[in-house]
Amino acid sequence: MRQLRSGLGYGLGAYLLWGAFPFYFSLIAMVGPLEVVPWRVCATLVFCAILATATRRWRQVGAILRSPKTLGWFAVSSLLLYANWQIFVIGVMSGHILETSLGYFINPLFTILIGVVVRRERLTRLQWVAVAIATVGVVIAAIAYGSFPWIALGLAFSFGLYGAVHKHAGEHVDGLTGLTIETLVSVPLGVAQAIIIATTTGLTVFNFGPGIAVLVFLSGVVTAVPLILFGESARRLPLSYLGFIQFLTPILGFIYGALVAGEEITMGRWIGFIGVWIAIVILLIDMVQQVRRAPEVPTNTAPIPLD
Repeated sequence: MRQLRSGLGYGLGAYLLWGAFPFYFSLIAMVGPLEVVPWRVCATLVFCAILATATRRWRQVGAILRSPKTLGWFAVSSLLLYANWQIFVIGVMSGHILETSLGYFINPLFTILIGVVVRRERLTRLQWVAVAIATVGVVIAAIAYGSFPWIALGLAFSFGLYGAVHKHAGEHVDGLTGLTIETLVSVPLGVAQAIIIATTTGLTVFNFGPGIAVLVFLSGVVTAVPLILFGESARRLPLSYLGFIQFLTPILGFIYGALVAGEEITMGRWIGFIGVWIAIVILLIDMVQQVRRAPEVPTNTAPIPLD
């Protein structure tokens, strides 16, 4: 239960911070989505390097770099994460915030499916009811969208697969070490993308004043903190639990897209989103019941003397 509680705490922190991402990246939309991501990757690596030095994690990083199998899994997770970052930034900066929200509503269902099918995790009866209701809600919302939601599906599949691969690769690796490895692997891709932009349309990060440039460079901190929290949560929670608490991020994205960005919400979309919210309430009820049924852990576990 201690693992469960700490995992939920890390997970809630990660997904609440991710929920604020549409607002943050809307502030730097003028830079362009294809340029923001390379800066974001490099800034994240710098921040991770500072933290790794302060917490003396370079020995763990070196151990993974010397393990071809583990490094290979982290390479796959880094590519999936890079793809997810790029799709998300394109969605937010092109005014499709509600579609990114839909993607992250679909993503937990995909994560739960991986947990059940691949990792043989079991769901309770109430969790199956929540999955069924959420699935119906997501399908209705997707149909109501009116066109093929490639941004939504791209986000769902990329982050769903990332969560599964990262959990497999880093189940015994702390969040900071795992993210440091992932950014080390993805930086060459970001640098190559930045070079292509510089030689074609040109880099624009310094064209909008120091305030925008600072926000772009701070994206490393903004990116690293929730990912480190996610890494710690993934070590402690089953994928099925990770899948359900992921609903926090799209709820916040939905609120921002609807109330702040002013995107249109049709009746079909309302029905879909409300269906997902009902599923979340059912999940919370199930989680409370499981916590109450869990046996108490003795506070004093010292051995009793026999003489």
